[in-house]
Formats: sequence, structure tokens, C-alpha cells
Amino acid sequence: MYPKVAIIILNWNGWKDTIECLESLYQINYPNYNVIVVDNGSEDESIEKIKEYCEGEMEVESKFFEYSSENKPIKIIEYTREEAEVGGGKEEEIMDLPSNRKLILIKNEKNYGFAEGNNIGMRYALKASNPDYVLLLNNDTVVDPEFLGELVKVAESDGEIGIVGPKIYYYDEPRRLWAPCDQKSVGKIDDGRRNDIREVKLVVGCAFFVKASVIDKVGLLDPDLFLYGEENDYCIRVEKAGYKLYFSHSSIIWHKTSLQGNLLKPYQVYYSCRNSIILRRKNYPDIRFYSSLFRYFLIDMPLYALRLLKSSRYNPIILTPMLKGIKDGFLWCLGIVQAGKNKYIKLR
Repeated sequence: MYPKVAIIILNWNGWKDTIECLESLYQINYPNYNVIVVDNGSEDESIEKIKEYCEGEMEVESKFFEYSSENKPIKIIEYTREEAEVGGGKEEEIMDLPSNRKLILIKNEKNYGFAEGNNIGMRYALKASNPDYVLLLNNDTVVDPEFLGELVKVAESDGEIGIVGPKIYYYDEPRRLWAPCDQKSVGKIDDGRRNDIREVKLVVGCAFFVKASVIDKVGLLDPDLFLYGEENDYCIRVEKAGYKLYFSHSSIIWHKTSLQGNLLKPYQVYYSCRNSIILRRKNYPDIRFYSSLFRYFLIDMPLYALRLLKSSRYNPIILTPMLKGIKDGFLWCLGIVQAGKNKYIKLR
């Protein structure tokens, strides 16, 4: 009745967000899930603070729920990345515990980026617990108690569905839409008139609910992308494999991002520009690739730069990472990647 779900949360120097996300997860009404926190080489107190929370030594305050001490302490089993990659081995210690009384913590020795950080969690989950579904969930989210059951309901309704995404609201404006199923509704107040499910072309990586059988067939996220665009690439691959992407209005989460947007950091601009080119090369045939590049440089890139200049997201040193991202995107297309500061190697 309740397919098994592995929930993977990537943490990088963000323990405050992570423990709020965890507390909301431990209060959902779906009974069959494992939570896996992958710490991506954090340099702050993340590991210690997550453990304090699990011991019941740190209460979480949130406007979305009341903290509960009933499921504390939460039993943790810890793995290094190497231990996790071979499937762990301590699962018997938590096997008989309910879902809200256990946590798997994988400690990466460095930051592997969004793609490979999540891949490490997925490889572990698939080997250690054989789940029916994997959910990649941003640590800066809070979930509704019904959200996971609704995702499962949609996914189970059709064998051709490969990925399902929830309705996502802004954390600071809990009824304003951040990721609905159509771009026309982005940023608007939800009027409550639409609570259907429908097929879509993209599910955002903030909450990515994937059938394990799809992962077996399509593979994992592309680690070359490192950050940004991973979900776009994966959705294209899943569709090419013959699966459908769906959106559920009945599954709800809240995401910590502002309507105005935060000041973009240079590395964010770099990967955004770099991966825009890589995604086109990976997924478009030659004619469409070159025509899309023409549009990218003629329209998309100038508009992107103009938006940065006009908005509060403008960073005065943004031009350098933008140009470097474009250069490295083209080098990737030629099989050349950066292997250190000012050092490049040819892979193919």
C-alpha cells in the first residue's frame, strides 16, 4: 500500500535550513520513507548541529509547524562517501524504527556539486534499501504533511510516469507560486481554482520525485553540469526514454527564495552560462544546436545580462564569470575541461 521512498537532502553549510526541512519531513503522514542527508563537504558546524537536532537538543522554530519532541532522539547511522558508495552496512540498526525516528548521514570529504552530491545519495539508496522512488529535495524547503502521499498517488496512477513535481510556494509568501505547472502563474497568488494533475515538460530540481526503475534505465544526474541545469538535462533524457513528466497541484512545499532574488554570486553566473551551452550540445542535433546558439547570443544572453543590471541581483564583477562560463561551455563541447587554475585537459 505504501511504496518505499528514499528522500535525499543535500546540505552544504546550511544546517539551519536543513533541520527545519527535516522537522517538517518527520511530521508528514506517509509512513514508508528513509531520509538521507548528504553533507557536501560543509565547512561550518553542519554535522554537529544536525546531530544536536536529532538528539533533541535543539528545537526548530517555524511558521509552518510546531516542533515535536515525540520522535526524538532520532537514530543516526553515519557513513563516509566511500562507505556509502558500496551500500553502507549498518542498516540493521535502524531497520525496525519508524520512518520519523531514523536518519542516514553521508559525509562527503569535499563539495561534489548538486549533481554528483545527489548521485552519491542515490547510489547509496539504490544499493542499501531498494526503494520504489527517490525524492531529491532541496534543504531550503518545508513540506506539507500530505505532500509525499500525493506525489506517490500521481506516480502510481500511470506506469508511463517517470518524474512528478509538487506545487511550490515562496517561503516568505506562502500562497504565492514559485513553481506551478505553467509560466503564466509564476509569482502570482494561488487562487485555489486549480488542483489538478497534468503532464509537463520540466520538473524543477527543488523537489524531484523519480521512479527507481527510471533511474535504472536512464542513469543518474550528469556530474559534468555540477550546478544548474541538471534537472533540465534529466527531464529531456527521461522523455527520450519514453516516460512522462507530471505535476501535482495537491502536493505542496515551500521554498526559501525571494521574489526579487538574492544577489547572484560569480560562480552562479559562471555555471548558468556554461551549462546553457552544454545542455544545448548534449540534447540538440547539430542544426538545432547552432540555431539555438544564434538565438542564445543574439537574444537570451543580452536579456539575461540586462536583467542582472536592472535588478537587485546585479553584481558589479559579473561580466568576468559570464565570459568564462561561455568559454568553458564551448571548450566542453570540444571535449576540453578545466583541471585546475588556468589548466585544461582534453577528455575526448
